[in-house]
Amino acid sequence: MAWLLATVALGPAAFAQDAEPSPVVAPERDPSLDAQIQDRLSTLLGTEDATDAVIVSVEDGIVTLSGDAPNEAAALQAVAKSQGVEGVLSVEDTVERTLSVRENVTPVLTDLLSGVIDVIRGLPLLLVAGLILYAFVKFAGVLARRKTVWTKFAPNPFLAELLGQAVRLLVVLIGAVVALNVIGASSLVTAVLGGAGVIGVAIGFAVRDTLENYISSIMLSLRQPFRADDHVVINDREGIVVRLTSRATILMTLEGNQLRIPNSVVFKATILNYTANPQRRFDFSLDVDAANDPLGAMQAGVDAIRAQTFVLEAPEPGASLESMGDSTATIKFSGWVDQKVTGYRKARSVVLSSVKQALKDHGDKPKNTPDIAIKGSKGRVGDPSYYPVKTGRLPSPPTTSTVLVDMTADSELAQIVAQERKDADSGNLLDDGKPKE
Repeated sequence: MAWLLATVALGPAAFAQDAEPSPVVAPERDPSLDAQIQDRLSTLLGTEDATDAVIVSVEDGIVTLSGDAPNEAAALQAVAKSQGVEGVLSVEDTVERTLSVRENVTPVLTDLLSGVIDVIRGLPLLLVAGLILYAFVKFAGVLARRKTVWTKFAPNPFLAELLGQAVRLLVVLIGAVVALNVIGASSLVTAVLGGAGVIGVAIGFAVRDTLENYISSIMLSLRQPFRADDHVVINDREGIVVRLTSRATILMTLEGNQLRIPNSVVFKATILNYTANPQRRFDFSLDVDAANDPLGAMQAGVDAIRAQTFVLEAPEPGASLESMGDSTATIKFSGWVDQKVTGYRKARSVVLSSVKQALKDHGDKPKNTPDIAIKGSKGRVGDPSYYPVKTGRLPSPPTTSTVLVDMTADSELAQIVAQERKDADSGNLLDDGKPKE
């Protein structure tokens, strides 16, 4: 009980006295350790010409560097070496950067001279590596030019060319690896291969459109939506197919102009091929008097179309009433021709003129009309290939005139296309032996 009463009497002072921490006593540093650090650093810095003039002093683990250094790099090198020594607490840098021309230029010249000497000593080895690489490059070129070999693996000429170029690249890459191993730069092989991969990705992004055209060319050459000389409409571009190259589809427009469409566009385009089906329908609309028997006018027009020998009997010609007003009725006429034998635009023009005259005859019965002899694919006037057509009206006195109209399919544009294909340097990837969509 006595100790309890004493504690209560002393109060908080007793607890405060007990809570005071004991003072920390720092361990004494061995004086010989500073000497050891100084000797070690002096020896370490003295081995380098750039730091041999740096003076080292150590006290309580703190290193002070003084003296001279030729440049900033040498001073920082001395600081880094000092910080790496065991037992050093901190480093004070008081080194003076002299920026001496001699001491800065001499090491560079020495290194350059040493490099030149190493290159001269390694010239025979470099020559051997160069000859090896040259041999691989020449061999790769010979392999790539053996088109007969690659066409056996890929009958399509475009695919055969791509296969040959891929083999050439592979052989050249193997030659580069062998040459690097010969000169002892095998460690660069991994870097070269990795760099080639990165460069390949970068080139892929840079030539994305070109690659898309090449891939589209492959697909178009494998599954051909058209042949050479086909009359097509690609999106809104119309013309005759000249050839398919590795980058574009070449058309000859109906006006005789060359048109190049990128294959990436052609592959995704809507293609209308008139040549795929030789039968083609023509149509046109004419206005007649609504009060003058429109149904009879329709029959008269159809009879006029059917009277033309170049118009096909099947499918049959037709007519339909498109609109009917108080004074005017619009009739749409149609018929079919064989494009391989008859010129489409010629046929439509002649039939339009004949039907218009038939509608006039249906309305007021003109007395005098000339005969038109329509020239077909054969002979002369009077031959069955000449088709008589009534059109127009002659002034009195009544006479009969004969006009020759050549109805054969156009050959001039076909000749232009053939000459264009003959003069072209690039090959044609279209092949009649391949399947056609």
